[in-house]
Amino acid sequence: MAGSNGKSGKQKTVRDMVLSLALIGLMAGVIYLFIPHDDSEPEVKRVDYRVELLTARRAASYPVLAPEGLSADWKSTSVRYDGAESEAWHLGFSTPGGEYAQLEQSATQKPGAFIDSASQGGEETDTTAEIGGRTWTRYDGGRYDALVYQGDGATTVVAGTGGYDQLAQLAKALKAK
Repeated sequence: MAGSNGKSGKQKTVRDMVLSLALIGLMAGVIYLFIPHDDSEPEVKRVDYRVELLTARRAASYPVLAPEGLSADWKSTSVRYDGAESEAWHLGFSTPGGEYAQLEQSATQKPGAFIDSASQGGEETDTTAEIGGRTWTRYDGGRYDALVYQGDGATTVVAGTGGYDQLAQLAKALKAK
């Protein structure tokens, strides 16, 4: 008799464990259903860059460029001007289609290092394009595709993930005031 009680006790323990796990799984499923969760992409916040642009244009030794006439689908997401260290201007965008593009300008940084940093490792190609009255050189192979213009006292890099058509669109919109 002692043997049969031991066997039924083990069966009862296993059955209780399975029932407990089933109950825990059921409770977890109910909690998951009733707790709100959002799987969509977070909304990209637009930043206003007008104040920084005015500051950069007053302080810089070169004509600071900024886009004019881009569609509202181009959302400015980051801006900075470093007048003390490198006289560098940065303006970042979320492009139509959710890609990234940036404008980088500097007059004091060495062009090679500045272009490498802005394109994140891009290499100069033999391809040039006349865009917005400026001759831009393509850079490939880095994290970003890039268009580079060296003139007007500064190195200007338009770089991003959206391809050369979007970069050309940004480069064409650049104006100095």
